[in-house]
Amino acid sequence: MSDIPPPPLKPLPMKDRISMMFIQYGQIDVVDGAFVVIDQTGIRTHIPVGSVACLMLEPGTRVSHAAVKLASTVGTLLVWVGEAGVRLYASGQPGGARADRLLYQAKLALDDDLRLKVVRKMYELRFGEAPPQRRSVEQLRGIEGARVRETYRLLAKQYGVQWNGRNYDVKDWEKGDIANQCLSAATSCLYGITEAAVLAAGYAPAVGFIHTGKPLSFVYDIADIFKFDSVVPIAFRIAGKKPHNPDREVRLACRDIFRSSHILEKIIPTIEEVLAAGEIKPPEIPPESVAPAIPNPDGLGDEGHRTK
Repeated sequence: MSDIPPPPLKPLPMKDRISMMFIQYGQIDVVDGAFVVIDQTGIRTHIPVGSVACLMLEPGTRVSHAAVKLASTVGTLLVWVGEAGVRLYASGQPGGARADRLLYQAKLALDDDLRLKVVRKMYELRFGEAPPQRRSVEQLRGIEGARVRETYRLLAKQYGVQWNGRNYDVKDWEKGDIANQCLSAATSCLYGITEAAVLAAGYAPAVGFIHTGKPLSFVYDIADIFKFDSVVPIAFRIAGKKPHNPDREVRLACRDIFRSSHILEKIIPTIEEVLAAGEIKPPEIPPESVAPAIPNPDGLGDEGHRTK
């Protein structure tokens, strides 16, 4: 046997990955070099960890040190979520923010004039038009909130959904009506892959511009640019059908739209475009290293599917 160590693993570019996979009720481990989920009967299910942007770990999941190390090595985000993925408790950061990009992001966020330029760009990308002139970040946030509430109202009317506003309890999401349940499930999916993209680009999820003071402020900023062109209409469409299992319906629909829209190919360039609006030269981004995708066995690789 050769004593030459194998070449180091290189992360697959984010744009070439499937978006996410949900895992529930199993021990995640590395066996014979493979990333597997072992259920209560001892059956092993292989997970193509290197070709998934993030793994959503639901209650009943345990993760070994070896599995966390492998996920970090291949740049796959581990996200600990609540039942159905509608609450995000913590995430395992694969590699962390790069110092040069973190300093660049922080400088933009801490300078009032530069921050306003970035926020104005976010507004333009989100609504397809330039924001009103001579408005502060707080004023733009208020205008945005009014437009978002109106969009919710119009979508509810379009899909025949009774709508009493965005209202949910983070401690007990099932208390919310079906529309709010669907919206929570849909936005959770979007936040997961957006966080994976933010981390893959080397930025800090917590350093936001519109949203501030939360661990995922920048994730919310970027996800909001895509939300109404992707997951929010899905949530209202499914809520209008009054399905028996809305969270699963939403996850599967989000999986399909993420795949068909190639959203992961868009998020990182959008991050760069938004930050470039601050008119500070961004750190140079080296070409992504391309490694062969880990084989994807039959039946796996569908974003949003649970592995039990």
